[in-house]
Amino acid sequence: MKIRYKLAAILLIGVSIISCKKVIELNLGNAGPQLVIEGNLTDSRGGATVAISQSVAFDNTNTFPPVSGAIVKVIDYNGTAHNFTERTPGTYTSNFAGSYENSYTLQVQLNGQTYIAGSTMPNYVNLDSLSVTEQGIAGKSIKTIAVYYQDPLNENNQYRFVMYVNGVEVNKIFTRNDQFSDGRLVQALLYEDNITIKTGDNVIVEMQCIDPAIYTYWYTLSRQQEDGFNNSATPSNPPNNFTPNVLGYFSAHTSQRRSIVVP
Repeated sequence: MKIRYKLAAILLIGVSIISCKKVIELNLGNAGPQLVIEGNLTDSRGGATVAISQSVAFDNTNTFPPVSGAIVKVIDYNGTAHNFTERTPGTYTSNFAGSYENSYTLQVQLNGQTYIAGSTMPNYVNLDSLSVTEQGIAGKSIKTIAVYYQDPLNENNQYRFVMYVNGVEVNKIFTRNDQFSDGRLVQALLYEDNITIKTGDNVIVEMQCIDPAIYTYWYTLSRQQEDGFNNSATPSNPPNNFTPNVLGYFSAHTSQRRSIVVP
């Protein structure tokens, strides 16, 4: 999911969560245009991407200038540097794949400044299956996607789910931890109220096992939208793992997908 930033406001539409966690207190403030770095490293080749762009003034159009000319690399747990290539303006990729329970450092060199972020790829947890359930909401029967997986016992696990309907990624952010489901078989509903899921739709769900810092990042975005951006003129940027501070994140995570045709 490509997150777009306008000043200190995070431009997200229809964000929700399926998680239990205390509300994070956010320091609200304003800021000028900033650098945005969004890095992802998965356990599959072709899943390593870094997108670099620039935030724009809040009242500008949704055109976010890509940033070219950066030197991008990921350093693995052995100290080996894996270089990224700029494939299109502002988008850098590598065939490098991460491995479970190992830590990685993203380095971005741009205009004489080096930006660094670290992330640890968690253990793999299998996404067993998907189903379609009928939920009665406001007097209507709504088709909702459910995911099923076995949470490992005595491990601290955090998850993010990304849903695509007929090839289009939905805007909602779904996160979950195992605070109340450690070691259990989990059924989690991915309720999406921005679109109507209909019979015949093809739905794909990606399950990511994410580290605690990245869970906090996505969870905070979820809480901001749940609380309503309109309640504040300047919603806070979520906490991330970059030094020095920029907008965005670096996530080393597992990635797997399941699909279902809605009956």
